Amino acid sequence: MSRWYIIHAYSGFEGKVRDQILADATRLGLDRLVESVEVPTETVTEVRRGKKIQSERKFFPGYVLAKLEMNDDVYHLVKNTPKVTGFLGSSGKPQPISEAEAARILNTKEEAATAAPKAKLKVDFDIGDTVKVISGNFATFSGVVEELDYDKNRVKVSISIFGRATPLELGFEDVERVK
Repeated sequence: MSRWYIIHAYSGFEGKVRDQILADATRLGLDRLVESVEVPTETVTEVRRGKKIQSERKFFPGYVLAKLEMNDDVYHLVKNTPKVTGFLGSSGKPQPISEAEAARILNTKEEAATAAPKAKLKVDFDIGDTVKVISGNFATFSGVVEELDYDKNRVKVSISIFGRATPLELGFEDVERVK
């Protein structure tokens, strides 16, 4: 019976570990025992140079989920895969997670991918940073970030007009950080 296991891998090598496990399982004729190998990711919307860009971000960096029918051959296949440090579990024994826990982790990944508008927006500026307005009536003006509203994807910037500080509320994509 196949169960879900969490595999520790070097951070940044999760995709390569997944591919290597699947390739080795096929090569060794163990592919019927290795049902699925997943790298949990989520879709994140970032603002770079004033443009919204969607990118994938690892949900659990350094971990790979695998649905395996565990036996000695499968254990050694995974354990001997380059960049794998071991399984989640105490005393070096692989500890399976419940089907519900695996579904929760994988559904979170799928929900993030399908809910693009609800995806987290990541910006490269913070409160107190100097930003330049790149679109709208105030394009080319520079100001200081006063507030960030992640729910509405808005930023409040204080710009100087005729020597007076004037607050502007703009979209994240309307400003870029001055470097």
